[in-house]
Amino acid sequence: MIKQNDYWNEVANKKEFTTPFQPELFHPHVNRDAAILDYGCGYGRTLIELRGYDYKNLHGVDFSEEMIKRAKSNDSEIDFQAIQSGKLPFPNHSLDAVLLFAVLTCVYKNEEQNAILNEIKRVLKPEGIIYINDFLLNNDERNKVRYKEGIAKYHTYGVFELPDGAILRHHSEERVKEWTNQFEELEYREVVYTTMNGNRSNGLVYIGKVK
Repeated sequence: MIKQNDYWNEVANKKEFTTPFQPELFHPHVNRDAAILDYGCGYGRTLIELRGYDYKNLHGVDFSEEMIKRAKSNDSEIDFQAIQSGKLPFPNHSLDAVLLFAVLTCVYKNEEQNAILNEIKRVLKPEGIIYINDFLLNNDERNKVRYKEGIAKYHTYGVFELPDGAILRHHSEERVKEWTNQFEELEYREVVYTTMNGNRSNGLVYIGKVK
């Protein structure tokens, strides 16, 4: 099976990500001088958009070296770094906000998702902001067939494989509650996204604050 980091390196210059940043939800909670991290920043599209809104203290990390190369070629002023493990190169309580845009969908194991969220909580300041865009379960036949195949192999309903090798996950509302119960909810919306392969999927936007 293709390793996921190999997959993202392979497609780094081909994929266009689609879950939108929603500035009207973000701006009321995060000042323009805030230190902001995009965890799993890909090729930097959201940070570049934030720079257009006059946010200046911007950082992006990703496991894919090729994604980071693309990000740096798109904007050399933003601090982009490739990371080799889940450990973030930031001190405890040093960041005002962290973004997770369609990241947890790429991490299908609960324990790995939990490790990411714990590390984010470590680097966030007291009352720091977390902003999550991600995907919820769907009820159409195409997805239900994929989920059924996935549960046999990965033992989690909602996990599925793409033909090109990616392993992805759509999440139950119960799982989302497990992510977010350590934060104070500021915004929560259920939405419909267009996926990176042009399909439609249920999704969510969540903004929370460190308790």
